[in-house]
Amino acid sequence: MLGRRTVGIAMPRLTRRFVLKTAGSAIALPRIAFAEADNRPTITIAVQALTTSNTLDPVAEQSNVGSRILNSYVELLIGRNLQSQLEPFPQLATEWKRVDDRTLDVTLRPGVKFHNGDEMIAEDVAFTLGPEHMFSNSAPNGGTIPMDMARPVQRSKELPTQVPAVARRLFPSLDSVKPTDKYTVRLVTATPDITLEGRISAMGSQIINRRWFEEAPSWLDYARAPVGTGPYKVRTYTPDVDLVFDAHDAYWGGRPPIKTLRFVQVPELAQRVNGLRAGQYQFACDITPDQIKTVEGDARLEVAGGIVPNVRLSTFDKYDTAMADPLVRQAMIYAIDRDTIVQQLWAGRTKVPQGLQFPFYADMFVTDWAAPKYDPEKSRALLKEAGYKGDPIPYRLLNDYYTNQTANAQVLAAMWQQVGLNVVIEMKENWSQIWDPAGKRGLHDWSNTAQFNDPVSSIVAQHGPNGQQQQTKEWANDEMNQLCGVLVSSTDRAQRHTAFARMLEICERDDPAYTVLHQNATFTGKLKSIAWKPAPDFPMDFRATNWGALPG
Repeated sequence: MLGRRTVGIAMPRLTRRFVLKTAGSAIALPRIAFAEADNRPTITIAVQALTTSNTLDPVAEQSNVGSRILNSYVELLIGRNLQSQLEPFPQLATEWKRVDDRTLDVTLRPGVKFHNGDEMIAEDVAFTLGPEHMFSNSAPNGGTIPMDMARPVQRSKELPTQVPAVARRLFPSLDSVKPTDKYTVRLVTATPDITLEGRISAMGSQIINRRWFEEAPSWLDYARAPVGTGPYKVRTYTPDVDLVFDAHDAYWGGRPPIKTLRFVQVPELAQRVNGLRAGQYQFACDITPDQIKTVEGDARLEVAGGIVPNVRLSTFDKYDTAMADPLVRQAMIYAIDRDTIVQQLWAGRTKVPQGLQFPFYADMFVTDWAAPKYDPEKSRALLKEAGYKGDPIPYRLLNDYYTNQTANAQVLAAMWQQVGLNVVIEMKENWSQIWDPAGKRGLHDWSNTAQFNDPVSSIVAQHGPNGQQQQTKEWANDEMNQLCGVLVSSTDRAQRHTAFARMLEICERDDPAYTVLHQNATFTGKLKSIAWKPAPDFPMDFRATNWGALPG
């Protein structure tokens, strides 16, 4: 029960002798300490899904839904300003300095406490970004395995097979991370990498507590309850049910405003909306545009959010079905009326991007590039040239993992049918079934995020030689892979821009790996009485600087 704590104290018996003896004198009574009431709220957020990996490990949980929760419990050396335009700012690092095009020195914020009370020091950072936690014995691209990684690593536990693969996708050429003193680390890459500052600000680079990882009985024990430096610490995590956090009152960024933060998995949109209206939840995520009026029809509620730096795609398996012929994939691309999808399914609240790129790429943005225009006649002509005979093309689909996913798939299938493509929707339960090479994979839905301001964060990370599409043997292209090497290691920005422009041509026209549909958007229903601002991205920020109660 909240309130003033009652403290039991053994008081002397008040006999007549005791009263007379102490009359007229001060009685030295024990000092009684009362704990102040903790009136911070318990907040419940209804989400479509908690994670995709059934863990809370930042490297394993590379997903849109995972990024929503990660910043509550783990943090980055270089953060992204979630209350502005995602510009970088000092988070666990106070400064960073280039030594040369392969070397970066990072100075840590002193006095930062992990959830277990340990101070974060350089050893934790070196461990987090090192072989035992991330890379196993994998070698950096463009280099050899350094001496301290060439020897068999004496790991306290075995890493799941996907972790080193993801780690090398995030850090393709990272060679070593070593402390130079208690609060300074030096990162060295095997080849020049002008994007290293961006890489340590991206999902998967969050810093964890070395001692907690080493003392955990297994990797899964660690991954279900990682210890970080964020404003909230994991109390319990029940996959597919809920995730409960408690305030980390020693948080370096100030006392968290919420006592208990609970994310609960509610797959059905109607249940999330109804629960919000009934007061069961204070927030309901992944609201579709057609439900915004329903939510805001309640005077107590509002919907916040908008476009995020994530592009929805349809991705192709070029190694089976009729899509082995690039002409068939090209036909699929020109059969899509993207503007109609944006207007009809999204009420104009998002937009069609200029391919898989974002304006914050600045001078790396390819200004004369655009998504293909709707051209059904061109689509039919390409199918005729390919000699397509109506062979079925499977479309592996999850039930609304993405907002509007099922409705979007039905619209796409109808558009493809109109030009003569026999696309057959196959409902799947999880991402393992989507990527499973057994049977015919055809095509499936996906999305790509740019977590920092360079195309290596998206087109290389997801579609390059270390990317998931190539690692699962769904697509590959030799020229694309050579250009990825240029984009990763060149320091000549003009050369990098030329390489990126050609990569877009390959992946989106010549030998399609995917086709862009629209830029993603995320909408959250909430109580008006809570002063909380959504980030221009998937993460939800519940720090003290983004929380308050409105008057009235």
